[in-house]
Amino acid sequence: MRHFKNRIEAGLLLARKLNKYKGKNVVVYALPRGGVAVAAEIANYLNAPLDLIITRKIGHPYQPEYAIAATAENGHIVGESDVLASIDSEWLKKAVQQQRFEAKRRREKYLQGRKEISVKDKIAILVDDGVATGLTIRAGITELKHGHPEKIVIAVPVVSQSIANILKKESDELIALDIPADGEFLGAVGAYYDEFPSVKDEQVIAILNTLTL
Repeated sequence: MRHFKNRIEAGLLLARKLNKYKGKNVVVYALPRGGVAVAAEIANYLNAPLDLIITRKIGHPYQPEYAIAATAENGHIVGESDVLASIDSEWLKKAVQQQRFEAKRRREKYLQGRKEISVKDKIAILVDDGVATGLTIRAGITELKHGHPEKIVIAVPVVSQSIANILKKESDELIALDIPADGEFLGAVGAYYDEFPSVKDEQVIAILNTLTL
């Protein structure tokens, strides 16, 4: 089992595994907040611009802590079809609208009016600090596909085998430092880190301000 000191170390280790993309037409995309610190190390190493893909989980109407789906700024939903079919459609529509609004609000706060980087015909490297359910990163893949990139690469420190299999099908390449079997996955991404503090909005803004977008 791999263990990481913090998100910076995980980012540096991932960056080395992405060495073949140095000098290529790459844009690094982070899932905030936790993915930003990891992605910043990759963007620095590859000398590539850093942008955000902002996705939001949708909790079950009666158990909000239980995520049933995720959406991004374009409003497309990723989730298990049988679970979504059991949810009131009007409630789900409103929930998606609320989370789209929140995603757009966060983009404005984090990027302070800077324009999104076009991914058309470029290599998109989508980064998070780890993957548990896979809902948010899969929503990010869906969002990126609408920008018509040349290739979508997923780069994460840790992801379970079953979710890794899904990500491989939905993207062009998966780069992960650890892919434990489902029965060995520790359940929470933070369990793979010595230091895993919550990332504040101010930290996201500060990191983005140090990199060229």
